[in-house]
Amino acid sequence: MKILLLGKNGQLGWELQRSLAPLGEVIALDRNSQDFCGDLIRLEDLAATIRQIKPAIIVNAAAYTAVDKAESETELAQTINADAVAVLAQEAKLLDAWLVHFSTDYVFAGNGMAAWQETDKTGPLNIYGVTKLAGEKAIQESACKHLIFRTSWVYGARGNNFAKTMLRLATERDSLTVIRDQVGAPTGADLIADVTAHAVRTVQVAPELSGLYHLVAAGETSWHGYACYVIKTAQKMGQKLKITVDAIAPVATSAFPTPAKRPENSRLNTDKVEANFALTLPHWQIGVTRMLTEFLEK
Repeated sequence: MKILLLGKNGQLGWELQRSLAPLGEVIALDRNSQDFCGDLIRLEDLAATIRQIKPAIIVNAAAYTAVDKAESETELAQTINADAVAVLAQEAKLLDAWLVHFSTDYVFAGNGMAAWQETDKTGPLNIYGVTKLAGEKAIQESACKHLIFRTSWVYGARGNNFAKTMLRLATERDSLTVIRDQVGAPTGADLIADVTAHAVRTVQVAPELSGLYHLVAAGETSWHGYACYVIKTAQKMGQKLKITVDAIAPVATSAFPTPAKRPENSRLNTDKVEANFALTLPHWQIGVTRMLTEFLEK
């Protein structure tokens, strides 16, 4: 079975190369790939690549994710997050292949306190969310076999992430200010990749499970709570930092104005994915602790 993976060098794409490997031959591409086109800007070449490879499964881990820049680079965000996704969906339909795609909580308005369900009304606050929602709709309207996973607050052990930034700043500064009124669940790219592989395997024998799912770690916290957990955990591991959690001040989102408006409520209800794929998603602290252990023990 051939699996075409796009966005191989991103946080999620890197983990998907590992998790998908036991399922078949993984052809992993990024925008700089030479033999085939993995550049989501080159729509015709992208379609030609799919027709040449003829994968049974297309996994799209590529996206335009510069949330603030999307406000001024609307056309580029639209091309990558929506137009290219429509091409993937059309080609998947022609091949009778599965399309696996990753979306975001930013498709919602981000208000309230309840965890968003798949059936809730959408209402993006920014261009990034608008383009990601357009990508979802393109897949659904194509009627191809698909799995769409909405996720949020994604981090990877590879490269930079929020936790590593907090640790760096904690060695440089005497105090920190971190947003307290945005709530979500830090979710590891490794967890998303592992669940994706499990779901891909499952739908081969249960195609009726095709559809849209929310996928995040269990539990919830604010960015401030996340930062405090990172600092506490690092100190327990023997890291010498200039600050303690008492020096991390909670502030409102308004203290950090940005071009794109952020949702305050990034909670996602995962009942559907857990029930349909027989999963128990781990608490966010488990994944963050594991990531910190790997990072700090290098």
